[in-house]
This record gives sequence, C-alpha cells and structure tokens, in this order.
Amino acid sequence: MTRLSIFPLPGALLFPGMHLPLHIFEPRYRALVSDAMARDRRVAMIQPRAAERGSDAPPALYDIGCVGRIAEIEMLDDGRSNLVLEGVSLFRLIRELEVATQFRQVEAELLPAPAEETLSLGARASLEVEARRFADRQGYAVDWEAVSRLDDQSLVNGIAQIAPFDVAAKQALLEADGIATRADLIVQLMQFFGRHDGDDRVTLQ
Repeated sequence: MTRLSIFPLPGALLFPGMHLPLHIFEPRYRALVSDAMARDRRVAMIQPRAAERGSDAPPALYDIGCVGRIAEIEMLDDGRSNLVLEGVSLFRLIRELEVATQFRQVEAELLPAPAEETLSLGARASLEVEARRFADRQGYAVDWEAVSRLDDQSLVNGIAQIAPFDVAAKQALLEADGIATRADLIVQLMQFFGRHDGDDRVTLQ
C-alpha cells in the first residue's frame, strides 16, 4: 500500500509512459505541487464521479487512477505553474484518508505494469482510419505522418488521453484490459460519436 496525494480532474487521463500537461492555479493544487516537489514529485491523477445533488461533500472517486511524476515544471510569478506529468503506474484506490492538507490523499495499491502488447495490422489500420474520420468531423489538424510513426501503445493511449469523450467513457478506456481492447473501444466510441454529431460529448452508459 502507498499514500498518494491526488488531483481529481474529470476528463483527464494519464497512462504509464505517457505525458500530461497541466496548468495549476487553484490554491489547494498549488499546495499539492509544492508538497510533491518537496518530497517525491508524485501527483496521482484520478477522475471524480458525478457529485451527489444537494451534497457539499467532495465527489466520490473512481477506483482506478494513474500516478504521475512531475517531469517538467515552470513556476509563474503569481504562484501558478505549468507542469508535465509523466505516467508511472496505475493504482487502485483502497480508501480516502482524513487529512489536514488542502488537497485530498488516499491509500492505494500500485498495479503491476501490463505485459507488452501490439495491435494486429487490421486493428491498427481500423484505428487509424476511424481516427482520421473522427478528426475530420471535429476539424482537428493532425500530422498523420507523425501519427503513423507512433508505436501501438503511444497511439492508442495518446488517443484515449485526448479524445473528447465523457468521464465514464474515459474511465472505461483507462480500465480497459490491454491496448487491443482499448483500441477496439476507441473505435466504437468514435463511431458512436459520428452518429451523434449534434452532441458535444459521448456518453457511455
């Protein structure tokens, strides 16, 4: 078991080996970053569940998140900061701790690194084709030559991190068992989104 300081942020995924840029401006998360820099540079990303109506309590958390290490940091004059987290390990939430800090802390179990895995040629082609369609519908400018050079893990996890799906869909991607399963889910979500062009975000029930 390990004690983690958490940054609960809906829609923000981090995978081991991937990078997540963050702009820190709230006082409680400024305190979290200062604490992390003074200790082990670790910040644990996890998504909050929907808040209960009429409740002032902090929203409950999903069970799985990712520990990140502050790889780069730019401190601004007004106390804000820009940083880049590098994913280290997925973790499973055990319980939230009662603490005096402004930021929330949890007891968690670090999960073992997944086995190395690659996509079949068909799965890779299907993902790239659907990603192009999705990007065109959204008006995204993408360097597809650079995308084609990404290894399977970076491609799949990169799309999962930046795709504009809702919190539940993003969590399903984080918890997917391996990149082949995650790639298949990404394709399904992008196809679903394409059939609901009037919606701003995909909703996964």
